[in-house]
Amino acid sequence: MRIGKWSTGGGSTRSADRSETLSSGTTRSLVAPVLIGLLLIYLLICVVVGWYWSREPDLQPITSTRDSQTVPVSGELTAVTVAHLMSTLLNKPGGFITNDVAPPGLWLDNMPHWEFGVLVQVRDMTRAMRRDMARSQSQSAEDVDLAKAEPLFHFDNDSWAFPATESEYQSGLNAMEKYTRRLQAGDADFYARADNLASWVGDVNTRLGSLSQRLSASVDQGAITDGSRPREKTPWTEIDDTFFEARGSAWALIHLLRAIEVDFAEVIGRKNAKASLHQIIRELEATQEPLWSPIILNGGGYGMLANHSLVMANYLSRANAALIDLRQLLEQG
Repeated sequence: MRIGKWSTGGGSTRSADRSETLSSGTTRSLVAPVLIGLLLIYLLICVVVGWYWSREPDLQPITSTRDSQTVPVSGELTAVTVAHLMSTLLNKPGGFITNDVAPPGLWLDNMPHWEFGVLVQVRDMTRAMRRDMARSQSQSAEDVDLAKAEPLFHFDNDSWAFPATESEYQSGLNAMEKYTRRLQAGDADFYARADNLASWVGDVNTRLGSLSQRLSASVDQGAITDGSRPREKTPWTEIDDTFFEARGSAWALIHLLRAIEVDFAEVIGRKNAKASLHQIIRELEATQEPLWSPIILNGGGYGMLANHSLVMANYLSRANAALIDLRQLLEQG
């Protein structure tokens, strides 16, 4: 009887062991498919979110933050526009992506260059406001809030922490908004003179000229030189980077030029420069047409494929030519 009992107990133990082995084996066999499935879901979410974050903001009319019944102050719309551009960089879908260190922002390439194009125009206008537009003459004191905003906007755009880029830009935005409120209250200055506008137009002219040259260098045209130095061809890995930087720069300039048309209306009318200004805006608006190709094409000559860089360069070059005319009109007595 004892032997029978021990035999029965041993069989139960072996059955339990086999059951535990099968159970653990089944568990291990299920782990890999589950992990792979979770990884695929994560990648799919990253792709969808990355596509959403890569959408460029639309062109929108910008108006004063005050009641429509209130008479606008000279320079108010320009200051509001600069603040709007920086706020868009910080608060658009995905926020400021350039300094992201995790997916999907880490994997995105086009949007960071678009952001840089906008940022350059914000920096240039803020510097022009601090240096010229908010000062009656070269010996007068600079505005305290603009003196804070400009260096903050020039902070490294790729800093993730200690401090984060977003925190520095937000501080600059706060300073710009404070200047705007003081301007509306009559406690700050803005001088809408022809020489101030001509100086900023000269900065824009230089920026667009450089972008147009880099875009045109997407194709090898042999011994084209600039002085004694041969023009270097833009590497194919940087073609889309330059394209989206130009697109962001043009997007920001359209908003700024619309503000300039309002704040410098008297000067522009007196110099008969309105037609030139409208020509610049029209050419830049053409750069914002929807891009139907999933990639930036770099076709050559009259081949079957388009060259998006040359199309963009054409619009910027025409806008730049109108900028030169505008500057000459402003500098005439």
